[in-house]
Amino acid sequence: MTSQFLAIDTNALPWEERFIANIGKAIYRKEFFSDPDTGMMVRLVRYPAGVINPSHTHPCGHGMYVLEGQLVTHKGTFGPGSFVWFPEGEVMEHGASADGDVTVVFITNKPFRIDYVP
Repeated sequence: MTSQFLAIDTNALPWEERFIANIGKAIYRKEFFSDPDTGMMVRLVRYPAGVINPSHTHPCGHGMYVLEGQLVTHKGTFGPGSFVWFPEGEVMEHGASADGDVTVVFITNKPFRIDYVP
C-alpha cells in the first residue's frame, strides 16, 4: 500500500464515461485510489436511471456505499447511507432504479474484472 498521504478534491475530478457493451449504455466513474501492490481500489461510480449491470461475477469482493439514489441489486434495493458487500465470485446484478441515477463509493479488495454470466 502507498505510504504517502493522499487528499483529493473529488469535485474537481471529471466524470469518466465507460461504455459497457453488455448493457449497451455507459456508466460514469471517478478514480480515487488504486494500490499497485494489492489491486485494491476506490472509485465513485454513477449508474444512470434504469441502468442495471446484468448477471456477472468478479474475481474480487467489492462494496458499494450509496451516496444518492437507489441501488438496485439481485438481493434488494438500498438507499443512501447503505453499504452493500458483494462476495468474490457471487453472481450478481446491480445498478440504478428507474426513478433516478445512483451514485456509490465503490471499493474492491484486489484487482477488478467483470465476467458476464451467459
